[in-house]
Amino acid sequence: MLTAAAITLAGLGAAVGLSSGAYTSRIHKAHPASGRRIEVGGYGVHVLEAGTAGPPVLMIHGASANAREFTWTLAPKLEQDFRVLMADRPGHGHSRRPPGAEALGVQAAQMAGVLEKLAPDEQAVVVGHSFGGAVALRLALDRPELVKGLVLLAPVTHDWGGDGHAWYNRFAASRLIGPAFSQVVPLVGPAQVGAGIGGVFDPSPAPEGYFEKSGIGLLFRPPAFRANARDVRVLDRELAAQSKRYGELAMPITVFSGSKDTVITPAKHTARLKKQADIDLVILPEEGHMPHHNHGADVADAIRRLASPPGSR
Repeated sequence: MLTAAAITLAGLGAAVGLSSGAYTSRIHKAHPASGRRIEVGGYGVHVLEAGTAGPPVLMIHGASANAREFTWTLAPKLEQDFRVLMADRPGHGHSRRPPGAEALGVQAAQMAGVLEKLAPDEQAVVVGHSFGGAVALRLALDRPELVKGLVLLAPVTHDWGGDGHAWYNRFAASRLIGPAFSQVVPLVGPAQVGAGIGGVFDPSPAPEGYFEKSGIGLLFRPPAFRANARDVRVLDRELAAQSKRYGELAMPITVFSGSKDTVITPAKHTARLKKQADIDLVILPEEGHMPHHNHGADVADAIRRLASPPGSR
């Protein structure tokens, strides 16, 4: 026989499940899957596109984000001359998540599939922000024939000696309690995100309307929140192995790094990358973790330089 407590808990769980379902429905109406769905290894990758002609540019977003991050920042600066492909990473935005997608190699393979389908027989300039920088580097290591050059924006590139992540990611990533915990996230997460956004942009102010324009609400769907948590929980270990290969990188690489980045410590990432690979490091003295917002024109110019045929620069 069920006890009163068990019945109460079951009812609470059902109510939370209904609430999270309603949230997911609302956020999908606000930010629908308006791009193209590319099948890669049996799993759909959602790709937003801008521009119809010119060399391909693939953009890979960071943690807690999705491809909309680039639709109003970098894409408008490039769409007249390039085919801009903005992909949702596995489990983020509207992309499905293959098994084992917390591994950087799996994420890079999904991005490689996008290039093979949408830019066959061409090399792309690949842009990666933050976590997306790690994926972009892995794509360049595993499939160098697809990559003409890399533009990395405040990238995370190396292990830093610990998980260093918020308590809620430990709970959400757990196979045991993660599914239940993540059902509560839509009820409390959106209301708490303001301070987090400010920290990402610090010392610059966050742009007006950033939450809506970048579709940040998509993060708080339970499966997406768990995917993000699992990504960041294993990232330190993944980068410890990946960073040993950076000496293999042969394509041109430009890195934009904010000297006042409080999300990552540049000395633990970009400075170490510079010791292993030949990179053009652009240090931005008064910038934080989002250089493509205040320095979008400079980033676009770097993309143009890498996309130009040899001898035309």
